[in-house]
Amino acid sequence: MSQPWDFVLVRSPDALSAFADHVALERDTFAATLSGERAETFSRIKVEGIRESRLGIVVGYDPTRGGPRVLGRHAIADAGLYSVVCAIQNLWLAATAEGLGVGWVSFYREEFLRDLVGMPEHVRPVAWLCVGAVSELPDVPDLERYGWRHRSPLASVLHEERYGVSASVPTA
Repeated sequence: MSQPWDFVLVRSPDALSAFADHVALERDTFAATLSGERAETFSRIKVEGIRESRLGIVVGYDPTRGGPRVLGRHAIADAGLYSVVCAIQNLWLAATAEGLGVGWVSFYREEFLRDLVGMPEHVRPVAWLCVGAVSELPDVPDLERYGWRHRSPLASVLHEERYGVSASVPTA
């Protein structure tokens, strides 16, 4: 077991503000590539969680953890990164079970985030998670609720034995 993850808890108002400002610039850069209805839809998606949650968790991936011979990594180069993402999902599920909201911020440059929290060069910042109390946990994710993208039906992503062969969707 390599446990290639690190969690940096960010509560400093200055750090939260610096990250929020950086995200706003990256968000504007992306927004400039949109037009019409897509631009309008994007403008409604909430990003204030960085300041509102008052807790950011930066999750890093350290590929050196566990030494040079980590089980599985010889065949699947990204196995360590996948472990980090599983740790994020576990954190998310545990937080949700405790009534906390979690949001994954995706508008940042890795170099900026690495510098902001002082991660060594070999550690890759994989996620900034906003974690905090919420009045309710919506049944529909924000990106779907605001019309950015809808979930794919299970039947469109479930295959039987081979990719491209439709599978029966379980009913119970």
